[in-house]
Amino acid sequence: RRTLVPRLFWGTYVKRTFISAAAILAFTAAGHADELSDIQAQAKQLRDQNATMTRRLADLEKRQKALETQKPVLINPVDAMAADLPYKAAVKARPPENDDICIKGICVYGNFDMGATYIQHSAPFAGSTAGPLDVLVSRNGGMGSYFGVGANQISTSFIGLRGKQEIGDNLYAVFNLQTLFNPASGMNANGTATIAQNNGLPFNNLQNSYGDSSKGGQMFNNAAYFGLSSPTYGTFTMGRQSALTSDLVVNYDPLSGSNSWSVITFQGANGGGGDTENRIYDNSYEYRVNVGPVRFAAEVQAKNGGNSGTGNAFEGNVGFDYMGFSLDVVGGKIFDAVGSSPLGLGVGVNPAVAMGNGQLTATVSDDTVFSVGARYTIGPWKLFGGYEHINYSNPNNPLLPGAFLQGGFIAGAVNNLAFPSDKILQTAWFGVRYSITPALDITGAYYHEWDNTFATAPATLAGCAVLGSSSSQCAGTLDAVSAVIDWRFARHVDVYAGVMWSQVTGGLANNFFVNNAGLTTQAVGSNRSSNFDPGVGLRYQF
Repeated sequence: RRTLVPRLFWGTYVKRTFISAAAILAFTAAGHADELSDIQAQAKQLRDQNATMTRRLADLEKRQKALETQKPVLINPVDAMAADLPYKAAVKARPPENDDICIKGICVYGNFDMGATYIQHSAPFAGSTAGPLDVLVSRNGGMGSYFGVGANQISTSFIGLRGKQEIGDNLYAVFNLQTLFNPASGMNANGTATIAQNNGLPFNNLQNSYGDSSKGGQMFNNAAYFGLSSPTYGTFTMGRQSALTSDLVVNYDPLSGSNSWSVITFQGANGGGGDTENRIYDNSYEYRVNVGPVRFAAEVQAKNGGNSGTGNAFEGNVGFDYMGFSLDVVGGKIFDAVGSSPLGLGVGVNPAVAMGNGQLTATVSDDTVFSVGARYTIGPWKLFGGYEHINYSNPNNPLLPGAFLQGGFIAGAVNNLAFPSDKILQTAWFGVRYSITPALDITGAYYHEWDNTFATAPATLAGCAVLGSSSSQCAGTLDAVSAVIDWRFARHVDVYAGVMWSQVTGGLANNFFVNNAGLTTQAVGSNRSSNFDPGVGLRYQF
């Protein structure tokens, strides 16, 4: 009996122990199953989140690659034209550390430039134009020397408003408005007004400085365009915008934008494909696209219709960038191109046509242009070079007196027969810029221009052969050498100094001064006139 009781007790105890253990094990297994289910659910959730993040990362990398392909460029608004190029100010990206004045993608930007200058031969200061002095050797520059205010010497003062806002996936609406002005007078740039001011005056001290221009006093005289831009499909813009020939000059001129020391900036006709009034196109449509390192562009100006000085124009560009080397080629045809000049000595206004903002003499031509520019950067050195070939012919569709010109001016007199045979004007230039420090540059440039004898009259041809300069229809040359030093001593402010020596001979010196007394008589033999213009100034950019 003693043996049976312990056995019964031990058996009962063991069974209870096993039952309890089984219950605990079952409960633990159930808890483990719940925990495993939670972990599996969390793991699935994390995998789903990871897949979403992977897709988002891939999309961001794709957009980053597209933006890197676009090659954003820091805009340095050295002058109004340069700030607008090469891919249009409204389209360019800016670095994140910039201090632009922007609200919701719309930015205000600008430039002020003014100093003092001495010019060996010049007419008085003109307050209505962006280039207010005859710094290049000029026809009315025989009135003696000039010393005084020098506005817009290394660049042109302007105020601009640009915008770029995303309206779709990688699609942007863009616009750009830009006005050039003379900081000494506060007036909008209006070269055609300076021409009208000299109507009927002789080449003596009664004239002030004047020069034909694409800026005719418009509210937005340098840019007024808008459009759509895509890093992949390019940029399409409409309105008033620079010609492709102007873009090339600005991008490849070693002294880009300098009114005082660059021949091809001061003259304007180089950027206008033959006539400076076409340096900026009204009624224009432009398309630009990059394909890898290669870029393409096309631009059309539509004629105003009727008796208008705004004719049809067509230009195309192809270029590329590779390993610090850039090259662009532009070709174009401009119909009814207009070059304006004052009404002749003693000539009154034409009473048979409207006055508008003033009457001018309009020389009309059909121009064909070919331009090429190259630039190479290696370390602190930057090399520039370019060539332009312009063919002038009499217009197929002559204009009549009363033709409407830019800025509300009127053609009081019209010359549709200025080119008995085609005039060929060629320009070549090269220059070097060296960065002494990141904030200090020195630039040297040389410009050479020459044309052919395009007269057909036997007497004129004989005169050209004997005198070499008896008529503006005789062959001639222009040469200029420039040097400029620019020190950017503060983030927005720089100080500069420069000088240009220029000389014309032959037909390009026709009726130019021959002494400081203002005489404009023809010199015997090869007519030759020269000029130089040292100057200093301060520039503020924002």
